[in-house]
This record gives sequence, C-alpha cells and structure tokens, in this order.
Amino acid sequence: MGKTAIVNARVFEGNDVVDATTVVIEGSQIVSVGGAVPPDARVVDAAGSFLLPGLIDSHVHTSMEGLELALTFGVTTELEMQGVFTKGMRAEVADNDRLADVRSAGFGITPPGGHPSELMGDGGADDEEAPWEDGDEHADWSGVVMPFASTPAEAAAFVPQLKAAGSDYIKFMIDDGSVEGAPGLPMLDDATIQAGVEAARREGLLTVAHTLTIDSTASAVAAGIDGLVHLFMDKPHTPDIIDAVARSGAFVVPCVVLNASMMGIPATDLAADPRVRAKLDDQWIATLESSYDRFPSGDLEAALASVRALRAAGVDILVGTDVSFPLPTLGGMAHGASVHHELQFLVRAGLRPVEALRAATSVPARRFGLTDRGRIAEGLRADLLLVDGDPTVSISSTLDIRQVWRRGTELFPQ
Repeated sequence: MGKTAIVNARVFEGNDVVDATTVVIEGSQIVSVGGAVPPDARVVDAAGSFLLPGLIDSHVHTSMEGLELALTFGVTTELEMQGVFTKGMRAEVADNDRLADVRSAGFGITPPGGHPSELMGDGGADDEEAPWEDGDEHADWSGVVMPFASTPAEAAAFVPQLKAAGSDYIKFMIDDGSVEGAPGLPMLDDATIQAGVEAARREGLLTVAHTLTIDSTASAVAAGIDGLVHLFMDKPHTPDIIDAVARSGAFVVPCVVLNASMMGIPATDLAADPRVRAKLDDQWIATLESSYDRFPSGDLEAALASVRALRAAGVDILVGTDVSFPLPTLGGMAHGASVHHELQFLVRAGLRPVEALRAATSVPARRFGLTDRGRIAEGLRADLLLVDGDPTVSISSTLDIRQVWRRGTELFPQ
C-alpha cells in the first residue's frame, strides 16, 4: 500500500482539536500529522470535514455480522463483555479490514443460575444455547471457559483459566436480578468479588463489573474493580455512591442507551434517521424500534443526572452500548449506530461534545491499555473516521460519515 494524504481536514486527535490539517497514512499506520504532503501520496481532499480517531464501543456482545456493521458506522474497535472473541479466536478478525477489531472478556464470573441466566430461558451452566451463541455461526466454542463461581476460591481459580483461554480482561456479574424483572438471582458476594479481583491483579489483568444497582456498584468499587461497564438505574445517585466511585479511580461505561431500553424506551428516532436507516436491514431496524422493557419504573433523567454527577466528580466516562443481536427482546441498540446515540445521550447529560468524543476514542484506549489506537498520532494504527460538519459543536455530525479507515484501508469506494 502506498501513502495517502488526507488534506484540508479539521483534526480531532483524540483529546482536542489540533492545528494540523494534513494526516498521512502508509500501510496500516499514521506516519505524520501536519507537515507537507509527500509528492508520492494519493490525496484525499477533506475540505469541510472532521477527521477523528476510529470510535471504540466499550461494551458489546458481538458476532462477525456485528463487527462488520460496527465498522460501517466508524466504530473500528468493539470491546466484548461476554462472548468468544478472545485471543486465539479472532485471527479471522485481526486481518479483515471489513470488520471492526475486537477485544474480549470471554465469559463473566457469575454464580450458577446467576445473571445472565434470566435472558436464556432456564439459565445456568447447563444451558444448551445462549443468545450470543445463536448469533454467530462462525463462533468457535472449543476451549471456552464458563466461570460459574460461588466461593472466593472458585472465583480466584477461574481467573488464570480465563487468562489462559485468551480473555483480555476479567468481568464480574454482580446482579440480583431486580432490575431485569428477575429478583432473587444468585449473586456474587463481596468476598468472592474481592478474591477474583485480587487474582486478576496478580495476573496483570484489568477487571470490570456488571452493576445495575447502587448496592452492586458499591460492592464492585469496594473490591477494587477497575471499571464499571454499566450505570446503576435502580435509584437516583447519592453523594456517597458518586464519591465512592470517584475515590476508587474506577471508570464508568454508562450504556445510557441500554438504560433507556431497559426502561421501555425504544430508539425509534435513531431508527428513523436516514443516516442510520440506510445501513440497517429490517431486522436491525425492528430491534432498534423495540426495547428490553424490563424496568419500566426507571427514570432516564435520573440516569442522565448520575452521568452528570460522575463527570463533575472527575470519573472517566467511556462510550459503550451493550448492543448484542438483532432480536426484539434485546432491542433498542444496533452495532455502530448506537455508539452515535450514546454520544448524543452523553452530551444531553452535560458532557461537552469534545468530552463525549474523548469517551469514544482516547479514554477507552487509555483505560483498556490499547496503546496503538484511540488517537491520531504518528506511529499509531490508521483507524480513522472522516465526517462532514463539526462534531465538536454538534455531536450528531458524527453520523455524517464520509469515510472510514481500518488499518489504513478505506471502507467505502471512492
């Protein structure tokens, strides 16, 4: 591959808008930001457009179809929070520039019969099929670790097994089922969470937690969890819980799009947006137009106020969606498209557009140790998104997609 010079663009490099208007890529890497256009470079005139790092969705359940769809919306990396795209199981993804890249937790530590069993019918370790298993005929289930743990010793023992099986980070399910309309689910106790987190720390692995209530959030941060991949929605925030999260140093992936769906609010406006509708088939449109609807008593404005309070307390906020598969019962989200919806929700919660863009680029790259992406800088992967308009003023402009590069390869024909 030769050189490509993207010229006359405004550039958001992952943290801020910079003066450079030329970015040169060669092969899979960014070779310069600013400076002269090489005489042997193919020139892409990006006048009137903004160049951004490829977006990162920090909470998905995905498939080959999901990764392909995500990339069409400029999402160049998906972080899987339950699934099979662990190390050694994603060679087909790594070299395919028609798919978003992926990292994975493998499967989350949960008690037998614990969350997400309520989403699978009978549930538990003996389930024959889960929604994510049915979602991808290419998935390889050999060697998958199912970490059902009820004691501190069991949780600690599963961590090295997950690492050996290729998990990039360790997820803990801390959920009593109350928000999902399934109260009384078996739940990890504090000692078991603590033992698992300590084991992950010994293995050098990041830890994240599924937490949908204030109590489970408090348990996670008390155990030293690195990140919360949900925002509690059972109650409005309190000063105590905001302070506890902030003092812990944990990041938060609010997944407001998921909260809205859980409250019975479908993403009908997003589905009607022609910039979205043109890229989705009928099944995905129907999924966006439906919702989980498991916690209709929830208050979306309270959730947004919680995001606002976390941001004011200095907590790192990351964009994530909890998107999964095109099923009405898992509704309200679609791969790629819902990242843009989440950006809009974060701005509605009080983040400045630039802060929201950081939450989808440099911040997740930093917090998940993805040192080769998330910014536009010399030597990094050429994962890029070119949009018309100015998303630092109007966040909706992120959907005005002109081109996507994955490892320097253009997605859309010119």
